[in-house]
Amino acid sequence: MPRPDARVPLLDAAERLFAERGIATVSDRQVAEAAGNSNHSAVRYYFGGRTGLVEALLERHRAAVEPAQQQMFAESDSLLGDVRALVIPLTDSFAELPTPSWRARFLRQALSDPTTTDLMRAGTGRFPTSGRIVVSAAERLAHLDRGVVEGRARLTVHLITTACAEIEERAQVSGEPPRWRDAGTFLCDAVGGLLQAPVTAAFHV
Repeated sequence: MPRPDARVPLLDAAERLFAERGIATVSDRQVAEAAGNSNHSAVRYYFGGRTGLVEALLERHRAAVEPAQQQMFAESDSLLGDVRALVIPLTDSFAELPTPSWRARFLRQALSDPTTTDLMRAGTGRFPTSGRIVVSAAERLAHLDRGVVEGRARLTVHLITTACAEIEERAQVSGEPPRWRDAGTFLCDAVGGLLQAPVTAAFHV
């Protein structure tokens, strides 16, 4: 029988605690205790510290999304196809998590925490597809002001991240399983509309 990976309980505990309390307010010792690990230095031992722990959480998420993004992007021939290749693998990955889950809320915390912003942008070497999708979508929008496209891209990230976190949170409160497939379709339509909306005035956010 393969030996259990001692890192998994730490990752699961950290994901939940970070989602609930924020990344900066949770100590490594609290993560170890929540994981049932009596070694309070377990985070440093297995991950080299807080940065390594967050990197491992983000890598776990990217690894779950990357294969489906590659497949859908290879089949995309339109802006909406690019958007679907970005969004649907994300919501499908959430659907595969145990209930309740905390991943969408962890990602929201990571996006808003200034200490993890760079880590959110990293990882393109091993998991490059999301970046390629963004480049492709921007090329399909080349007729629009570049600053507008970049601003709408940033809004898209916040829209998707916040919406998924709220869906996850509402599901935990209500006890009803999240309808991730429907959520993914809704978000694709919303993002497609946002990216292609007419430009009344150029304003860079």
